[in-house]
Amino acid sequence: MIFLSSLKYNRPEVLKSEFPFNINLMNNFEGIEFDSPVTIFVGENGTGKSTLLEGLAAAAGSIAAGNESIKTDKTLAHARKLGKQFKLVWKKRTHRGFFLRSEDFFNFTRRVSELRAEMNQYLDEIEEEYKGRSEKAKQYARIPYAGSLAGLTQKYGEDLDANSHGESFLKFFQSRFVPEGLYILDEPEAPLSPIRQMAFISMLKEMTGEGSQFIIATHSPILMAFPEARIISFDETPPRAVKYDDLAQVNLMKDFLNNPGQFLKNL
Repeated sequence: MIFLSSLKYNRPEVLKSEFPFNINLMNNFEGIEFDSPVTIFVGENGTGKSTLLEGLAAAAGSIAAGNESIKTDKTLAHARKLGKQFKLVWKKRTHRGFFLRSEDFFNFTRRVSELRAEMNQYLDEIEEEYKGRSEKAKQYARIPYAGSLAGLTQKYGEDLDANSHGESFLKFFQSRFVPEGLYILDEPEAPLSPIRQMAFISMLKEMTGEGSQFIIATHSPILMAFPEARIISFDETPPRAVKYDDLAQVNLMKDFLNNPGQFLKNL
C-alpha cells in the first residue's frame, strides 16, 4: 500500500539563509515521488537525508515513537519549520504508524526502565505503609502501580533494558506496529547486528504485506537491499533514484569484504 505518493517543496525566499533552508540539499530540491511501499534514503553524513526525513515526519503529523511529541521536541524545531514548506500528496490518508530516530529509541528504553523502577518503588513503599492494615486495603493501594507494571510487561516484555539493544529494538517495533501505517525511520539499523538487520527486513516484508508504507534513511547496505525498494541517493543534488548495484556504499562494502587487507594497510 502506498499512502503518501509525493512530497513537493515550496522554497521560502525569506528564510533561505536560515537552517535548514540554507543547506545545499534544500537549495536544489523540488520534491520526491513515493512509488514503492518502501523508499530508502541513502547518502553520506551531512547530505541532508535525515533533515528531510524529519521535516517529512513533521509535515505528515506523525506520532513520535520516542519520549516527546514532534510538536514540542526542541531538537525538531527546524523540522517543524521545514515541514511547513512541504506539500504532501496522499493516495489515502492514514493516521497510523510513527516516526522514529535511533536516538529516540534509546531514550525510550531508558524511560521505560525508569517507569518500571518507579512503579516497583511505589509498591515497596505500599508494603511498608500498609503493614498491620488489612490485606484488602493494601491490594486496593497496589492496583494502579501493579496495573501500570503489567501494562509495560504486556507491551514490551519483562524488561527492554535487560535485553540486548537489537532484541529490545525488534521487540519495541513489534509491539508498536499496526497494519496500514506510515512508518518514517531514521537509521533503524543503529542498534542492530547484521543478523538482526536481516530479521528486521523480514519484519518489513511482513508489514508491507499488511499494507504499511516505510520511508527509511539508512547507512546499511543490508537494509538497502530490501526487495523492490525505491532507493533515493542524496549524494547528488538534487537527489535521484539509483539501483542497488550502483550504490557507492554497496560497492565499497563488497570490495572491502573481498579484500580487507588491501584497505587496512593504507590506513
